[in-house]
Formats: sequence, C-alpha cells, structure tokens
Amino acid sequence: MIRKHSATLHGHRTSFSLEEEFWSELKTIAGSRSIPLAALISEIDDQRPPDSNLSSALRLHVLAWAKAGAAA
Repeated sequence: MIRKHSATLHGHRTSFSLEEEFWSELKTIAGSRSIPLAALISEIDDQRPPDSNLSSALRLHVLAWAKAGAAA
C-alpha cells in the first residue's frame, strides 16, 4: 500500500508517497550506514536530477542498493 510521508529537507517541509516496502528498506539503509533516515532522504534529494520527483528518486536508490547487495 502506498503511504504519504513527510520530511524536512534544508528547512522546508516536503511530502512524498512510497510503498511500505520501500519505506522499510530506506530505514534499513539508513541504519546500515548509521545515519538518520532524514539525512539519507536529504542526501538522495540532493543527488536527484532536477526534473525527477523525490518519490521516484527514493525508489531508485533502494533498487540500486538492493542490486549492489545482490552483486556482492
């Protein structure tokens, strides 16, 4: 199920929609890197192309992380 989430990025509130599975994996990634979830989301937001949306960037980050783990 898709759920709306909110975060503060560079002092501005934003919201994005993600399936629970992606949200759970983002928390796992943040935990494995020992950084707060908000810091991970901010990092992904900073690295995404200007014409992409945050929800898609978050999903692609999870996919890349999963693929890297599978290759290892």
